[in-house]
Amino acid sequence: MICPSSRAVALTQLDGFIPLAGLYARDRNHVKPGHPSVSRLSPAIRHRLITEQEVVGAVLRDHPFGRVQKFIQEVYWRRYWKSWIALRPQVWSDYLESLRGLDDSLVVRSVENAQSGNVVIDYFVRELVTTGYLHNHARMWFAAWWVHEARLPWQAGAAFFFRHLLDGDPASNTLSWRWVAGLQTPGKTYLARRGNLEKYLAPELIASMSNGLAAFENPQSQPPKLVDKSPMTRTDGRVDTLTLSEGGGLWIHEEDLAAENSSLAKHAFSTVLVTADVDSWKNYAFPNSKKDWISAALHDACTRAEQHWQVSTRLETKAAHGEMILQWAKFHKIQQVVTLRPDVGPLNDSLPTLRASLADAGVGLILIDRPEDLQIRPFATGGFFQFWERLQKRFLQLRP
Repeated sequence: MICPSSRAVALTQLDGFIPLAGLYARDRNHVKPGHPSVSRLSPAIRHRLITEQEVVGAVLRDHPFGRVQKFIQEVYWRRYWKSWIALRPQVWSDYLESLRGLDDSLVVRSVENAQSGNVVIDYFVRELVTTGYLHNHARMWFAAWWVHEARLPWQAGAAFFFRHLLDGDPASNTLSWRWVAGLQTPGKTYLARRGNLEKYLAPELIASMSNGLAAFENPQSQPPKLVDKSPMTRTDGRVDTLTLSEGGGLWIHEEDLAAENSSLAKHAFSTVLVTADVDSWKNYAFPNSKKDWISAALHDACTRAEQHWQVSTRLETKAAHGEMILQWAKFHKIQQVVTLRPDVGPLNDSLPTLRASLADAGVGLILIDRPEDLQIRPFATGGFFQFWERLQKRFLQLRP
């Protein structure tokens, strides 16, 4: 398995990677079978089995900041994308709207079935579908081929990745595809070039892919239609608070699976519910392998929650979460449901309906932000390196 679905094993995998973190800047771009040069922890970080802070803190305990700066940057690219889209949620809504407007395409379906006619692309498709993972460099090459060589809609490619990637999230997946297509940084596209593939693909992969490299010989950009810079439309979102005396029921979801490692840890709850976002699994056609991984991670979160809070704990991975939360709240006669706020995406989109149904039953919905998310979100007003300049000062304080 690329990445474990339990917090304990993910932390063990992190410990195993720490000795290699100092070599990350040198080796990270190399695409090798098994991907030994990268941590392969992105699914655990995406679902917050472990947090960015934990990963960075563990690495800085063994390495000086300068030696592992590139690794820390890559960890926080995901949080940058999440912060950026949190300030511009209409980008996610616009993507969904454009996706609904796409016609069914036999070419898209052929590529998704590893029948593109290019051995490089078909290899990556098979790896993605089989493992739920692709090396970041391979993702870039694939997306560049999809947009600029095959001339397919970037939205369809983003949907394909979101469907299969264990670490696929609305922010990093959508915005990375926009970047390749030249929309995220207007006027700048990403092209996959043969020389780059030959430099970074493992020799054994090159040997089996030689017939497909010609498609990357002389790439030509497919410039997007001119678009305006995405404005910030949410700068002061609602922030809920919770006092120790308020209690209520705790809802844990797949967007944040380490509630006991958050500010909620010290609160006493009368009951805990752990739910899957089965509506999104269905709407986005997640394969069984991805649903199984998330289900196992939810089970792990449920076990940890029961051990931490020592209260009645329930796991639900079959029924719609909104329906289950309402039934659970009524059964336990709780006055408020408390949860860690999900980032922009399908689960977040469901919250207005959930809040309204709970309110009709006299139950409040309290969304708690992790303090670091609130602190660094305002850093994402511009590009990543502006974000990083402000962020790295925090890391320099973690180690003398």
